[in-house]
Amino acid sequence: MSQKTVLLAEDDASIRLIVNQTLVTAGYTVRATSSPEALERWVRNGEGDIVVTDVYLTDTPIFELLPSFKLVRPELPVIVMSGQNTILTAASAAQHGAYDYLPKPFDIDQLTDLVGRALSDAKPSPAMSGRKTNGDASQSGLPLVGRSAVMQDVYRIISRVMNTDLTVLIEGESGTGKELAARAIHDLGQTRNGAFHSLDLATSQPQDVSAELFGTPDKPGIAYDSEVTIYLDEVGDLSQEAQTQLVKLMREDGGARIVASTRQPLSALVESGEFREDLYYRMNVVRIEMPPLRRRKEDIPELVKAFLIRAESRGLAQKQIAQPAMDLMMAYDWPGNVRELENLIFRLAALSPDSTISQRDIERELRAETLKELSPEASLESEIEALLHRYVMADLLKGGEEGEKIYQSVLEQVERPLIKLALSVTSGNKLRTAALLGVNRNTLRARMSVLGMTED
Repeated sequence: MSQKTVLLAEDDASIRLIVNQTLVTAGYTVRATSSPEALERWVRNGEGDIVVTDVYLTDTPIFELLPSFKLVRPELPVIVMSGQNTILTAASAAQHGAYDYLPKPFDIDQLTDLVGRALSDAKPSPAMSGRKTNGDASQSGLPLVGRSAVMQDVYRIISRVMNTDLTVLIEGESGTGKELAARAIHDLGQTRNGAFHSLDLATSQPQDVSAELFGTPDKPGIAYDSEVTIYLDEVGDLSQEAQTQLVKLMREDGGARIVASTRQPLSALVESGEFREDLYYRMNVVRIEMPPLRRRKEDIPELVKAFLIRAESRGLAQKQIAQPAMDLMMAYDWPGNVRELENLIFRLAALSPDSTISQRDIERELRAETLKELSPEASLESEIEALLHRYVMADLLKGGEEGEKIYQSVLEQVERPLIKLALSVTSGNKLRTAALLGVNRNTLRARMSVLGMTED
């Protein structure tokens, strides 16, 4: 290949060295600097074929320089690297015309591949073409929080589609933040000055959906234009009649953008005949998967901090989280996802009398939730597992001598009520009880003695 020159701007000397050596090995000429002034001078002088830069060079954000880069060299691709790793960083990169955004830490081969793709493209990606939006994304205060790898994937897709009119389907479990992602697409992109209409299809009747979308003789429907976003929450719950109406809307293409969400995979509903195949293909243009909280536990401390700040802004007392309490939250699987975590933090911020939320506070709340959530449909093992999360996880985290006692303690606490239950069935007849449990009578007596269960 013809040798291309990469302008590398990175203030971390070790990262700069590794990226430099990797790109040179890949066959590129590299000019490296930590100075924003040097980078700007090279670009203005027409040097280099591509820019690879960190967001912050000393105290200067690269987003202050990108507009001037685009004025003098509009076809110059710019790849932005960042350790900030928030949706606002990805959105700012898109809004300022960056070719792509690469969150740190990254696979060095990923950067090499990205440089190759950027140089082979005749023009920057249309989705990252730098169409401006009114206002500064950094001031929008969007509530999507998290720097995990799975959330970076979400941010990258949002940054690529927010300035298009493509239909977006957001899939994910309840409580993962699907509506927040939809609002981010609307508020960060070219539609931010338009209306955001949210329809909860799980609770709406077909006639309500029709009235909202198309209006009635007494009430006009949605005024469709290119800046309007229609968010269809739980589109998988749409009735057949409402699905037909929605197909009609999307065929007529009234100009509004459609963003839909579902907790049920639509492909499975299509296979079972519950969802129209033609509507599915119209919906499934760009797909975003919102990860459950158990797959992004490294985001929990940042989420907790954000929720505490939000609670304080609503007039609740300022709170802190003790480290053992945070450890317990990190160990828990959060079946209710981010919404469950948010509700827990708000509840403790309102009810805890102490300024610091303790491990005992978390244990108490999670135990109470377990008792409410256990259902007849759940398996015994799954219910026991849920109970162990609340009652035993904290002791497991302590380790040491406490951890050594856990195994025997749990077995005794399960065995004792089991024997009591069997005795109640047999009206206290130990021979029949032993037969029910599959042990001999002497074993039953010995276990009752060890467990402190009297003959009575």
